Amino acid sequence: MLLLPAAILLIVFMAIPYLNILVTSFRNPGQGTPYADGYTLMNYARIFSSPLYQGQLFNTLWIGIVTTFATLVIGLPVAFQLGRADLRWRGLAYGIVLSPLLVGIVIRSYGWTILLGNNGVINRTLINLGLTEYPLPLMYNSLGIIIALVHVFLPFMILPIMSAVQSIDPAVVSAARSLGAGRATVIRRILLPLAMPGIQAGCILVFVLSLSAYVTPAMIGGLRVKTMAVTVVDALLDTFQWPLGAALALMLSAIGAVIVMIFARATRMKWKVG
Repeated sequence: MLLLPAAILLIVFMAIPYLNILVTSFRNPGQGTPYADGYTLMNYARIFSSPLYQGQLFNTLWIGIVTTFATLVIGLPVAFQLGRADLRWRGLAYGIVLSPLLVGIVIRSYGWTILLGNNGVINRTLINLGLTEYPLPLMYNSLGIIIALVHVFLPFMILPIMSAVQSIDPAVVSAARSLGAGRATVIRRILLPLAMPGIQAGCILVFVLSLSAYVTPAMIGGLRVKTMAVTVVDALLDTFQWPLGAALALMLSAIGAVIVMIFARATRMKWKVG
């Protein structure tokens, strides 16, 4: 009975919508309507046979993986520092980490267009300093999207790792140091394995959010770089092809879920053996 409210919530707002999307993905395309009568496999066949959709899917996965790796590299040392019990100015550090979440996603993405544009702050500064003669291509490509996504999703990497680090007993580290373990050994053999649940959670969060991101890729990538989320929205709203959009969304969700499960299992097995 205690689980009943949560179960109803999941069924109504998650299971039923997903089932509706699944059914819609098999409907026939309509003319001026979301879909026509009857069912077909043509939507999935169109995805598998189209190099355009395959390229967009690969590009979306690539952006998600690189964004996750970049946020992990940047966020891991920050999380370890924030998780220290003797850290001074903890409130200020928290505020800096959480600051991207205090501004709307549209405003943050627009801010990056000002920074990364051909006449943006970064390019104008480099040209004025004589470091380059021409603007660097920082926008309308995967690089610009990744830079903006790293800034947007970095807190989702730092916070889970920081929580895991804070749960580590300082006596364990002290015992390892007293037994002759160096700083690198302590990090590799003690801190990283104990913080692995937070690392897993952070990587999964950032990867899933990167795959489903729409506003930032649409604003930074423009019409030159289209991720799968942008293509899904275009299919649903611009071309009014709901069955194709539903099939694209389900395909992205399924592949993303498989990658997440492989990552979770691989990292769990690795650290269990170590």
